[in-house]
This record gives sequence, structure tokens and C-alpha cells, in this order.
Amino acid sequence: MIQVEDMQLAAALLREPSLSAAARALDVTPPALSMRLRKLEATLGLSLATRTSRRLALTPEGERFAREAAALLGQIEGLRESMQRDDQRLTGTLRIAAPFGYGRQYIAPMLVRFARLHPGLHMQLDLRETPWPDRHDADAVIHIGAVRDSSWVARTLSDNERWLCASPDYLRLRGTPHLPRDVMAHDCICIRENDEDVTLWHLRPATTGASVRPRPAKTGAALRTRPMKATTRETLRISPAYVTNDGAVARQWAEQGMGLVLRSQWDAAESVARGTLVRVLPDWQFDSAPVTLLVPSRKGRTARVQAIVAFLVESFGTAGK
Repeated sequence: MIQVEDMQLAAALLREPSLSAAARALDVTPPALSMRLRKLEATLGLSLATRTSRRLALTPEGERFAREAAALLGQIEGLRESMQRDDQRLTGTLRIAAPFGYGRQYIAPMLVRFARLHPGLHMQLDLRETPWPDRHDADAVIHIGAVRDSSWVARTLSDNERWLCASPDYLRLRGTPHLPRDVMAHDCICIRENDEDVTLWHLRPATTGASVRPRPAKTGAALRTRPMKATTRETLRISPAYVTNDGAVARQWAEQGMGLVLRSQWDAAESVARGTLVRVLPDWQFDSAPVTLLVPSRKGRTARVQAIVAFLVESFGTAGK
């Protein structure tokens, strides 16, 4: 007889890239999961997966079983929710994935408030370097930056400018860039994330009719500004002096005078307010990295997911007022 655990196993193998990843998702060891898979195959009389030393792949029969198992698990979960006596009481497990820094600073405190509103709910917050597209098993994903090729429903929670910053000591030593091309003469710190081309920076004047800040003139010379059309867009190909996959490390390096860093406003604003970082080229706007909420398609969305979507949209809306 097929058990619920068998369906959970098949569904995990469908969404995870490897047997070890599926084992982690189900909180079991890979050997235990492999044994359960062999037992399920024996019960069905079918080969559900092919195994090599490096990977595991579902057979056509295994993929069909896994997809139907995932659909049945969704129906079981929906049935349980529909039988709750109090429609306002949420139960079960809600899985949220978010980036490390932003998740710690903003999402985790919000989930505390949400959990207090719904004490019957179990919460899981999975902080990762790249929550999208890694965590397809999550009920909701917080993503920062552009979203490409997603079948999930995306909703922007907050605008998020990116600021070019450096420490006051670095700018005193190396000078302050006044034009985009001036950046090329400086040490730059880049953050490797989301498979983006982090060495390609796009920017444009921040406002219509903005003028480029003047360079310091020689003694006795008049300062001049050159009008810049709002449609002007520049692209810089950076040769980074330092690279890291951790945004907090990149910001700390910049604060310690190692170079210029292009960092999200949510992370740089406090340092700028303290004076440990200074905005560079403030009259120019770099491509933004909006904070986006990703959830599965609206069809069959559980009450838990509907509740967290409404809560996050309201929370970010209130924070922005």
C-alpha cells in the first residue's frame, strides 16, 4: 500500500536536484531515503529513478508518479484546511525562503508578528544566498532583483535603489568620482549573486534635467556644469578589485576603505546615515533591485499562503508610509 510518506518522497525527488537535497528537505539521511525509494519501487513493481555516482534522475514512470503524488498531497492539505472548524485559525507549516541579510534584518521580524497572529502555524524561514530559483519547495520566496523565466506569481513589495558608496577615508585618499567614467580609475567591490553580470553597471541621470556635478576647478577658474539629457544612459564595465558573495562583507570592506561598492539602499542607508559610507554620484541612478514576493500560481493557493501574502503586502505598505 502506498503511504503518504511515499508520496512525499516522490514529490521531493521531483523538485530537488539530487537525492541528498531531497533527503535534507525531508529531514532524513540519504541512505534512509535511498532505502525508502527501493522499497517503493518494489511495491509498485516499477523503476522510478536511475542512479549514477553523481546524480539521480526520475524515469518517465517516476516523473508521472511524482507529479500525481504532489497533486494528491495538495488535495489532502486542502481537505484538511477545509475541515477546520475555525476558518480564521491557520495550521500546518508555512515555508518562506529569503536572502541572508535581508531575511535577517526585515523578514524575520515580520514573521514574528505573523506567527503571533496565527499561533497554530508552524513557521520555517530558509535563508539562502539565492532563494530564487533554489527553493521551489517553499510556499513563498522573497527575492531581491529582477525575476526571469518564472512561472510563479511575482508581486513587488518595495522599491530598492542601489547606491554607489565609499568610506570618507577612501574618498579623501583617492578622490571623489564626479562622472560615471571616473569610476573606472577606482578600486571596486563587487557582489556575486543571482547569476547576474555583476561587473556591468547601468546608470542614468536621477531626475529630468539633472546636471552632472562639476569637477573641482583650478584656482580662479569658474565652476561649470554640463546639462545632461534625462534619456542619457551609461554603461560601465567594471574590473573588480575585490569580489564576494556576501553583501554584508562587501559593505564592511567599503566601510574599511577598500573601494567603491554598489549596494542596495536597504543595506547602505544606515551606514550612510552614520557617516561610515558616503554616496558617490548621487545625481545618477543605478538599476534598481526591487524586493519581490514570489508565490505559486493563484490556483489552489492555500489559506496559509493567502494570509502571508496579504500580511507582507500590508506590512511593506505600512513601512513605506
